[in-house]
Amino acid sequence: MTTIKQRRRRGTRGVVIGVTVAALAGMTPGASAALDAQLTWRDCAGQGIPAGMQCAAIEVPVDWAKPDGSKVELDLARLPATDPAHRIGSVFTIPGGPGEDGIASMKQFADRYTTLRQRFDVVTSSPRNSTPVKKLPASCLKFGPGVSEPGNRREYEAQAKVLARAVATCRKEDRSGLFTRLDGLSMARDVEAIRAALGEERLSFMAWSAGGSPATAYARLFPQRIRAMYLDGVYNQPDGKLLWDRMLREYGEKQLRGFFDWCARTSTCALHGEDAGKVWRKLLKDADRSPIPVTSAQFGEGKLTGFHLQMAAGLAEADPGAFAKAVDKARHGDGSAFADNILGLLAVYTRPITLAQRCSDGLGYTTWTEHRQALREARKISPDMPYSTFDGLVCSGWKIPVANPARPLPVNGLPPFLGAGSRFDFPWTDSLTRTIPGSTSVLYDGPGHVLYLTGSKCVVEHADRYLTELKLPPAGTVCRV
Repeated sequence: MTTIKQRRRRGTRGVVIGVTVAALAGMTPGASAALDAQLTWRDCAGQGIPAGMQCAAIEVPVDWAKPDGSKVELDLARLPATDPAHRIGSVFTIPGGPGEDGIASMKQFADRYTTLRQRFDVVTSSPRNSTPVKKLPASCLKFGPGVSEPGNRREYEAQAKVLARAVATCRKEDRSGLFTRLDGLSMARDVEAIRAALGEERLSFMAWSAGGSPATAYARLFPQRIRAMYLDGVYNQPDGKLLWDRMLREYGEKQLRGFFDWCARTSTCALHGEDAGKVWRKLLKDADRSPIPVTSAQFGEGKLTGFHLQMAAGLAEADPGAFAKAVDKARHGDGSAFADNILGLLAVYTRPITLAQRCSDGLGYTTWTEHRQALREARKISPDMPYSTFDGLVCSGWKIPVANPARPLPVNGLPPFLGAGSRFDFPWTDSLTRTIPGSTSVLYDGPGHVLYLTGSKCVVEHADRYLTELKLPPAGTVCRV
């Protein structure tokens, strides 16, 4: 039996809907359309609201295994179709992160959807991994202790205990139960509740970056509800953390080699006339022996080792001139140019709420053995980044069972997907889409991440055509604008 609970709210957010697991499991395509009237959309309130943007809200169970238990409220927003007579349906965007707010993103990038929303309502949410700011205690949101490369099992375990204490404190103080339910499967079930409340038999999807985890979880749970799926810069969660590590290494090494070549031929490079690769590798070794002290106005004090410096290697492609100057300063003991970037990543990626998202999806090392395996792989792949990945190490203190473990994605019943990625993230996006028959990916031959929102006109055109007409570009398509 379908169970729907509603209550009217004041303001602009409309009606809150609660849909149980039984309702979602038993609902037929024809029955879902009856739910459309249950969502009342109103003009959004606040500053910087794009013209026509509407808001509502929905209540979902904190724990989908206990549908009648406590609830969490998710805000929704949509940009309605501008040609309603030829409307196809709804496109639901799944934000990245960790913890990105889809509504804030829609407000910022509303103009990107101008062509798409001629035929679609574009819908998004503040997902449960952004909503917890309202429900979780401060201990879950505070910046974490950071991580360093452990030299042995004892150091690994000591660091894991520090992280585990932060997780345990947050979990103990969390009265909502939400902290241990920020995984991709829970988020996918939230999306299915939203689909039912929208009254759509099937949704088209756009997923960015870390949004690939709930997107693939949705594909696993509800393949018949997907009309189309566009994946932009997503990691391949179904294939697990070692694939992520390997591709990150391969690309990082390629980035640095490109930077070294650029310095050799560019007179304005701060390292021009020297062997930039040799300078970089010496910097890493020197920083391991004598860590560089740095201070960030936002993130406090820290010391940078070679392990930490590798975290900034992405700047080598994004802004090679600035990276060269930063390396030159760092080798003389001034790491200030790296301070905000590196200390910020360490602080954000080791706070409990971030761990709850990454580690519950199995995207990190949880044992010394896993860490050593990844480290051996890194040293084979990348002589210029011969360390483990910091975002793998952060899960060493996660002692809670993984809710959404990596496993191959069943492909029966899924439509062809379209992937897109820059030189940075194309490999893992493409590795995912290639597992789904008939799918393809577009490479943007340049730097960037989440191209639909931030960069490539060519990619946007391919994505809009696919979502509207269900036509994929030819395999091997490359965009350069």
